[in-house]
Amino acid sequence: MIRVYSSSVIDAPADRVWEVVRDFNGLPDWHPLIADSRIEGGLAADRVGCIRNFRTRDGGLIREQLLTLSDYDYECTYAILESPMGVDNYVATLKLTPITDGNRTFAEWSAEFDCDEARERELSQVIGQGVFQGGFDALKRRLAGR
Repeated sequence: MIRVYSSSVIDAPADRVWEVVRDFNGLPDWHPLIADSRIEGGLAADRVGCIRNFRTRDGGLIREQLLTLSDYDYECTYAILESPMGVDNYVATLKLTPITDGNRTFAEWSAEFDCDEARERELSQVIGQGVFQGGFDALKRRLAGR
C-alpha cells in the first residue's frame, strides 16, 4: 500500500477554507484540474455516502464516495470508486487545522492506495504534487487577502 501526504499553510482562517472545501461537489470551483462535477442520484453534497462523478480537464472520468464529513474537525474522507489512474483501495482524507498565530490554516491531504509497483513513484508524484499541492496552491490564490 502506498501513502501520499502533502501539507501546506493557507493564509486564511480555517472556517473560511472549510466553506470552500466541504462542498463535495465543489471541486470545479477551486481545483484547477477539475472541469465539472455532479452528485449522483440528486443527493446532497454533504451527505455521507453520496457519490461525486466528475471529469478532469484532460477528459478523465472519476467517481468518488464521501465516507466522512466533520464540520467540527474540518475533515472529510472519500474513496475512489472508478478512475483511469490505475489505483485500487484508494482512500483519502483532507483535514484543516486552525493556526491561531495569524488566523491561518494548516491543511493536510493524504491518501493510501494500491497500484502497480512500476507506477508507484509516478502516481505518488501526480497525486501528491498535481492533485494535493495543486489544490492547496489554488486555495491560496482563491482565498488570498480574505
